[in-house]
Amino acid sequence: MNAQSILNDIKNRKYKPVYLLHGEESHYIDVISDAVEHTVLAEGQKGFDQTVLYGKETDLIQIVSAAKRFPMMSDYQVIVVKEAQALRWKGDDEFLLKYLENPTPSTILVFAYKHGKFDKRTKLYKVIEKVGVAFESEKLYDNKVAAWIQEELQRERRKIHPQAAVLMAEYLGTDLSKITNELQKLLLNVPADKDITVLDVEQNIGISKDFNVFELNTALGKRDMVKAIQIVDYFAANPKSNPFVVVVAALSGYFIKVLKYHYLSDKSSPAVAKELGVHPFFTKDYDVAARNFNRRKVFAVISVLREYDLKSKGLNLGLHTGDGDLMREMVFKILS
Repeated sequence: MNAQSILNDIKNRKYKPVYLLHGEESHYIDVISDAVEHTVLAEGQKGFDQTVLYGKETDLIQIVSAAKRFPMMSDYQVIVVKEAQALRWKGDDEFLLKYLENPTPSTILVFAYKHGKFDKRTKLYKVIEKVGVAFESEKLYDNKVAAWIQEELQRERRKIHPQAAVLMAEYLGTDLSKITNELQKLLLNVPADKDITVLDVEQNIGISKDFNVFELNTALGKRDMVKAIQIVDYFAANPKSNPFVVVVAALSGYFIKVLKYHYLSDKSSPAVAKELGVHPFFTKDYDVAARNFNRRKVFAVISVLREYDLKSKGLNLGLHTGDGDLMREMVFKILS
């Protein structure tokens, strides 16, 4: 089951006796566990029939003991175990396995297992998958974020311009919870009958119109040294909004796409968009960059970016150099 189908079932009060929510991306783990915690019981019932536990402070024996109880004031008892990755699973899992042979039908048990994958090879995982929901919240790759933003807004019956979605993706990275918070700002501040534009993103999320990673990619792709230096100077003056490590990661993603473009046999806009995971609106930018950076040069650029990624983390730095100087030096090497 995907996240949306699970959320739809919860909304329609179609519950499972156990939910194991695990994976590297915390966003959907939070969204699903919050949906159970906040919607199954009325406020007046929660004091009697809802329990929130933490993995560091409990164990599976106590959890199973609680799960066997019957609700007092409602049709269901809800138990949410947060930070479930901190539980002692091996050794104690036999208690949960025994419980799941005949789970209490009025208990809804949720394990929020964050920052890693639960071992799918275990008997416990297979049993949970059979009697309940075992959902892996996978980390979203950089090239999928813009599409995810568009899909999330479509659920709200809203539209966003492709360039605006890409700008958000480049600026905010892959933290879906952070992106969701910024989307809520846009939904509140942009009229419902209006498509969300780049200007809306700039005004509501605090991204500079002319000085952002998206524009830096474009400037480098065009080999526009003056514009590129202006942008990195702006980044140096605003380090909290433009951390060096984030800038390097965005540039690496961009030039890896340029390298992939070189190896495409079909360079039509639809084919490029599909293979690179970008909107067709942006495919011409990769054509320009590929003409300005041949394959050999792109490999050299990626090597430069790896070098400066290490330097930004304090490795092979030599004499202390500020992020601004490192970024300028990096740009000169890319365009040399």
